[in-house]
Amino acid sequence: MSKVLLEMNHITKTFPGVKALDDVNLRVEEGEIHAIVGENGAGKSTLMNVLSGIYPFGSYEGDIVYDGEVCKFHHIKDSEKKGIVIIHQELALLPNMTIGENMFLGNEQGSKYCIDWNKTYSEADKYLEMVGLTDSSKTLVKDIGTGKQQLVEIAKALAKNARLLILDEPTSSLNEKDSKALLDLMKEFKAQGMTMIIISHKLNEVSYVADKITVVRDGSTIVTLDCEKDDISEDIIIKAMVNREMTDRFPKRKNVNIGDVMMEVENWTVYHPEFTSRKVVDDVSINVREGEVVGIYGLMGAGRTELAMSIFGRSYGIGISGTLKIAGKEVVLKNPKQAIRHKLAYVTEDRKGNGLILSNSIKQNTSLANLKALTVKDEAADRRSPIPKLVIDKDKEYEVASEYVAKLKTKTPSVEQLVGNLSGGNQQKVLLAKWMFADPDILILDEPTRGIDVGAKYEIYCIINDLVAAGKSVIMISSELPEVIGMSDRIYVMNEAKIVGEIPASEATQNNIMACIVKSGKEADGIANE
Repeated sequence: MSKVLLEMNHITKTFPGVKALDDVNLRVEEGEIHAIVGENGAGKSTLMNVLSGIYPFGSYEGDIVYDGEVCKFHHIKDSEKKGIVIIHQELALLPNMTIGENMFLGNEQGSKYCIDWNKTYSEADKYLEMVGLTDSSKTLVKDIGTGKQQLVEIAKALAKNARLLILDEPTSSLNEKDSKALLDLMKEFKAQGMTMIIISHKLNEVSYVADKITVVRDGSTIVTLDCEKDDISEDIIIKAMVNREMTDRFPKRKNVNIGDVMMEVENWTVYHPEFTSRKVVDDVSINVREGEVVGIYGLMGAGRTELAMSIFGRSYGIGISGTLKIAGKEVVLKNPKQAIRHKLAYVTEDRKGNGLILSNSIKQNTSLANLKALTVKDEAADRRSPIPKLVIDKDKEYEVASEYVAKLKTKTPSVEQLVGNLSGGNQQKVLLAKWMFADPDILILDEPTRGIDVGAKYEIYCIINDLVAAGKSVIMISSELPEVIGMSDRIYVMNEAKIVGEIPASEATQNNIMACIVKSGKEADGIANE
């Protein structure tokens, strides 16, 4: 029988108005990969923050027993001294510093008053080799891709002599190839005796890599499954997560009524803002109709986000050329404000960085894109000054936010709750509410379900269906092939900045979509070799 490395017994954690963890128990054996799954807001990350000392001893109830010893971590450095290292979903690397500098930030090599740079970089190269990264540790982080940055985070953890490695959504921003490589690396570490906890919404990846799976729901542990002994089919796991059967991941649309072309993009070309000779969008032509969901699929770096952002008021790129028509009329949108005026919305893939103000309330975030609808004259100021003064009608703002919380089933004690305190799925709903309140005719949704669980995904899909049922036009960019196929009426396939295929829903299969990408790659190679 394997040795138990970690026990978390009767952990309870309360925030103002919310019990995030309610008598949670977790048992992890040495040398295993233990997955924790659950809906957004179930308490997974909160539990790991308790374990790592981010939420210090005294701020929760219950016991942490690690390697046979009751531990009282007051700070993250206390847990790291024991070899417990957490890698968060949001990468914590500084882009303008080298890989080596990032790896030993706060853990500097050398004396108290002098950093030994030779040792820093030689040690960094050693750990980079362990994770299979061949880039020099003197390379700037901004010059490597997201997949490599994830490996740097793991190398950084290894440099802290990690014995228990916690990975929170490690593949959420990776493509399929990089995700598979990371999961295989985890298996290699397991073979070397390392213990790992992985939090993930991707159940196929959990089934591939985990020895045991603990399901958390509404702040409580529901069940722990042994992958060798128990049925770990996705249906079983999903039922434990959401407390209901989910026979269809993608809700069927009723009364599909696709109308006239609402937006056309013709011969659209965009250049990179820094590498000014590089095309990131190359002669692209697409359209979307009223009541239609158009999917855009492509591998990472294909140019999907660059296309979306450049359409939305030229918020990305330089040297933009081509024609944009909305409702049959050619328009030139020079900035996002003009795009919004033309009833166009862009729901960014980066909800925390570009979509929401995390330090503001749900109420304030919901109204951001349409403050004009909430402004009233300040009568008291008007009496004092001949210049009219406009203010936000706070009561109406509260009413609007409450309406969208109810409509989108956002889990929160109040619309005054700070958005930064919400789970990823509920943050995504606030982001959607913000743009729905702006009342657009065309919505571009960039990775609308990234990093959220299957239950929240289903709710987002229902919202999309409601939007097109009301006559809105939706362009949905996604890295998940089943999602694109399950939700789209038509699919555009992008590769290397170009549209390489257009596929109707009736012909959309994973093989057909990937064949477009592979074929275009071969054609490009052929041209390059001539």
